[in-house]
Amino acid sequence: MPNAQSILQKKGADVATVDRKNTVLDAAKAMNEQRIGAVVVTDGNRVVGIFTERDILNRIVAAGKDPKTTRIEEVMTSPMACCRRDTRLMECRTVMTQKRIRHLPVVEDGKLYGIISAGDILASEVADQQATIEYLHEYLYGRR
Repeated sequence: MPNAQSILQKKGADVATVDRKNTVLDAAKAMNEQRIGAVVVTDGNRVVGIFTERDILNRIVAAGKDPKTTRIEEVMTSPMACCRRDTRLMECRTVMTQKRIRHLPVVEDGKLYGIISAGDILASEVADQQATIEYLHEYLYGRR
C-alpha cells in the first residue's frame, strides 16, 4: 500500500517555508513566485503551522487586514494536520477530506520531511489505476 514516503520519493522533499514573523505579503509573494498554494510556517527549525491561499482569502481579505503589516503567526493555521512518512495514502486522503484541506506536511519528531497535496494523491491513484488497467489488458489480450 503506497504511503507518504512514496510520493516524496517521486516529487522530492523540497518544501517552501516562511518564518512566523514574516508578513502575509512576504508569504503571498513567495507562494506566487513558486506557483504553490501553501507554505509551512517555522520558528527556527521548528514547524509551527501552515499558511495557505485559503488563509489569505478568509483571514486577510475578508477580515480587511493589511497584508503588509500582518504577521503570518497572527493568521496561520495552527495546530495543523500532518502525517508521518509511513502514513498510508488512503489515510492521508481521508484526513484531507474530513478536514477539508489540500496540503499535508510530512513531519516526524519535529522534523519536516516534505509536503503532499491532494493533487499528489490523485496523481498517485491515477498512476496505480493505469498500471492495473495495463496489467489486466495484457492478461486478457496478451502483450501488444
